[in-house]
Amino acid sequence: MRYEVQLTSFSSGEKKCLIELERDTAGWRVTLDGRPMAVDAVQIAPNILSLLLDGQSFEISVTPAADGKLKIQTGTHEFTAEGIDPRAWRGRRHSHVEAEGRQQIVAPMPGKVVHLLVKAGDQVEAGQGLLVIEAMKMQNEIRSPKGGTVERVLAKPGQPVNAGEVLCIVT
Repeated sequence: MRYEVQLTSFSSGEKKCLIELERDTAGWRVTLDGRPMAVDAVQIAPNILSLLLDGQSFEISVTPAADGKLKIQTGTHEFTAEGIDPRAWRGRRHSHVEAEGRQQIVAPMPGKVVHLLVKAGDQVEAGQGLLVIEAMKMQNEIRSPKGGTVERVLAKPGQPVNAGEVLCIVT
C-alpha cells in the first residue's frame, strides 16, 4: 500500500511524506520517502501503538478526528496527518472512525487482570476503560473500540491471561 501523507506540526510546519507499507512474515516493511526503515509495531491499547523504529522505541497515540485527519502524539511532539490520496481514506471523512459490529476485546500482552471496570449489560462509549491488566509491573487499561453494550466479561480479577486471549465482548 502506498500513501501520500501531509504531516503538520506546530514546531516544524507542514511536510509531505510518501509512505509505503508491505506486509511480510515478520510484520511490516516500511519505506519512508524512498528510504527503507526497520519497524516493529504492536497495538498495546485502542489507538495506542508501541513502535520500534530503527532501534528506537516510541509510544504513539493516534486519535481519528471527524474530518478524516489523524492526531498523532509521541512524547511532547504532536502532529496532524492527512491522507492526500482521497481513495486511501474513503469512508473515514465526515464521520467519527469507530469499530463496528460485535468486537472481541483481547489481551494485547500476557499479564494478570487486576480490575474489572464494567460488567455484562453495561453501556460503554468508544475509548472507555473496560478492565486493567498488569504486565511487567505496569498497569494497562484496556479500552472499548466502540460504543455499545458489554455482552460478556470473560476475565476475572486475579486471573492470568495470555496475549490474544478474549477478555470481553462489546456489541
